[in-house]
Amino acid sequence: MEEILKIKQRFGIIGNASALHRAINIAVQVAPTDLSVLITGESGVGKEVFPQIIHQFSARKHGTYIAVNCGAIPEGTIDSELFGHEKGSFTGATDSRKGYFEVADGGTIFLDEVAELPLSTQVRLLRVLETGEFLKVGSSKVLKTNVRVIAATNIDIPLAIEHNRFREDLFYRLNTVPINIPPLRERPEDIHLLFRKFAADFAEKYRMPAIQLDDDARELLTKFSWPGNVRQLKNITEQISVIEHTRNIDAAGLRKYLPVTDTPRLPVLYHGTRDHQFSSEREIMYQLLFDMRKDVNELKKLMAEVLQKGPSQVSFSEENSQLIRKLHDAVDLFAPAQPHHEPSSFEQGTGLNKSGLGIEDTEEIREESLSLLKKEKELIRMALEKHGGKRKYAAEELGISERTLYRKIKDLNMD
Repeated sequence: MEEILKIKQRFGIIGNASALHRAINIAVQVAPTDLSVLITGESGVGKEVFPQIIHQFSARKHGTYIAVNCGAIPEGTIDSELFGHEKGSFTGATDSRKGYFEVADGGTIFLDEVAELPLSTQVRLLRVLETGEFLKVGSSKVLKTNVRVIAATNIDIPLAIEHNRFREDLFYRLNTVPINIPPLRERPEDIHLLFRKFAADFAEKYRMPAIQLDDDARELLTKFSWPGNVRQLKNITEQISVIEHTRNIDAAGLRKYLPVTDTPRLPVLYHGTRDHQFSSEREIMYQLLFDMRKDVNELKKLMAEVLQKGPSQVSFSEENSQLIRKLHDAVDLFAPAQPHHEPSSFEQGTGLNKSGLGIEDTEEIREESLSLLKKEKELIRMALEKHGGKRKYAAEELGISERTLYRKIKDLNMD
């Protein structure tokens, strides 16, 4: 425990949560080895501190330490940055250049946001991890390097693997030793400690008395979910320190700086359990379209049975009733309001109406199934136009695999 306390003081880590202490302990234990480490955690939790702990407690501490933000380097230059290039290998390459893996030979490389690497670069990185060999861009000469690789990400990599955005073999190679940094909402006992530390730092920086919270404000601070974690807490502390004239902050004063998190949710048609994180409204729309298409196909089977056997011979189960009600809700999302019409003879004969099972909208739903294909085709065309016809990036925009996009283009006769 005393060793962990010294490490926290040395690297400026604030907090007493057991999960935080465990992460520090794992970092210290793995440091003397050359094992690859994958640090996971939400954005803003402070993942960048742990590679420094590992490097400083390793035999490589006197070697070069390089931190690379993979998400900040353009895709066209990432290979050159990491592995170097030869003179004339591409336009603008007026001289040869060493990459980070060559410069950091004998040291440590921290790859932040590693899940943002292009798939082609992931292949190169896997070779370095397995053999220590790499090629400069534009060169056929194999170079060797002895580098310790530590990676970090705030993305659910198993989900990225499922969507063909990250190589599974690279994940297992990086994830030799996993370290998870807990989010701030799981460290409620640390929130006020961090607030006081940031308040004292900003008081010294701006030469003013430190802000303090009363009991109600402290309770509000602790109960807030902090989606931006430590980074968000630090920013809000700085805002209050600079803007507020009073140094004693009550709950009402603190609430002005906390964003409203209880935003209304979009309607969801799928009632099962899906471990999926949507990256955009377009992806949500696309998933809704596919779910609706499946339901429409089930409804077609039901109506075919009604037309073949007659309404009186078909048993409308609770499952069928839920299906029809769900299709009504789905049509309301995408179709304009329809004028009221009188029940048809079929509706009168079956006694089914919108207050019951909703069979009166059968024709509208059948027409909507055609428009779903049209909307699907339109979404694909928009994605392709946005990315200049490049199907790889269009597939990423739509949240589907490139193989699925190829099949959809073929099925919809979009060639």
